[in-house]
Amino acid sequence: MFTGEYRYKIDVKKRLALPSKFRKELGAKVVITKGITKCLVVYTKNGWEEMLGKLGGLPITEPEARGFARVILAGAMEVGLDKLGRILIPDYLKKYADFKKEVVICGLNKELEIWDAKKWDEYITKQDEKMNKGEKKN
Repeated sequence: MFTGEYRYKIDVKKRLALPSKFRKELGAKVVITKGITKCLVVYTKNGWEEMLGKLGGLPITEPEARGFARVILAGAMEVGLDKLGRILIPDYLKKYADFKKEVVICGLNKELEIWDAKKWDEYITKQDEKMNKGEKKN
């Protein structure tokens, strides 16, 4: 299970280290693809197989479902972890997620999300505010 928030920098060779505590569970290769909220999603091999099953179950007669599957599948790339647990993120995915230098890797149970740090900070601030609105009423 992946949990937590980790800040890393993409190095000059365009590599990103994944948190050491996740490397054994991730294995030697992962699949990285576009996420729904302008972030990237990292799947283990088993997690990707589960996602493929879900995508295969979408109704092919619905244009939105087909479009979603196309974006996820066409954006996917299998990448290997090097000896230091780093992955090379393809340029088209970095561009999609608008990565600058610092990123946030979030553990989300069965997969990881990778966000540009500034976008993550803005997103999580809004989510925290929504979550804490109920406290202000008391």
